[in-house]
Amino acid sequence: MLSVLQTARFPLLAIDIGNTSTVLGLADETLRLVRTWRVRTNRELLPDDLALQLSGLFGLGAQLGPGDQRWPRSAVLSSVAPPVGENYLLALRHHFGIEPFEVSTANLPDVTVELDQPGSLGADRLCNLFGAERYLGTSEYAVVVDFGTSTNFDVIGRGRRFVGGVLATGAQVSADALFARAAKLPRINLQAPASAIGKNTVHALQSGLVFGYAEMVDGLLRRIRAELPSPAVTVATGGFARTVEGICTEINHYDDTLTLRGLVELWASR
Repeated sequence: MLSVLQTARFPLLAIDIGNTSTVLGLADETLRLVRTWRVRTNRELLPDDLALQLSGLFGLGAQLGPGDQRWPRSAVLSSVAPPVGENYLLALRHHFGIEPFEVSTANLPDVTVELDQPGSLGADRLCNLFGAERYLGTSEYAVVVDFGTSTNFDVIGRGRRFVGGVLATGAQVSADALFARAAKLPRINLQAPASAIGKNTVHALQSGLVFGYAEMVDGLLRRIRAELPSPAVTVATGGFARTVEGICTEINHYDDTLTLRGLVELWASR
């Protein structure tokens, strides 16, 4: 249940800054994401540039302004690209009069991070912890597979425990490395081919990069599940997740907005 003070601070702007993309969303007092955007993470943009970007997004498709009740009144931010995160903080503070809540292990006392160095845990993985709670059901554990620049496997225990995880190379990063080192191989779209056995170069590359990647994900999920004391539910999110939907046999749910929604629920839980 939200307090009266929290309700007055909506709409809430949630910003998830990744190495490749930044995802933004506006949430209402029911914690529902009513608008979302995805933009390229640009380390060259200064706070004033980002303020212009935000103003343009808020007014996209509607003539909104600071006095409009749909204009954000508070913000929560997660960043794995520190210079960009700091510039968003400055833009929100100086141009919108909003003091954002920045996610870190230091300001989430109800979260237990079971790592050798708890402070090293990325903010996006904390958001995934909150976003995955609704999928636990009767399970004691959930595993979030976040397909981004890297592919993160986040093992979450009931009671807001971050148990540990796996970090693997992202699918697009793997593809880019292959194309950079093999001059005769063409760049291709990462999409699943009709069959595993390739009949041409593009077909063979798609099989290796998509089916091969899906097998890696399934294999790691089986290993993770085997090490846990009880069954775990698995959830996929991130840009590449839909490409492997129906191919990965170890994934139970697909949720495009899991990290962003986790940001909103994390803010509301304070």
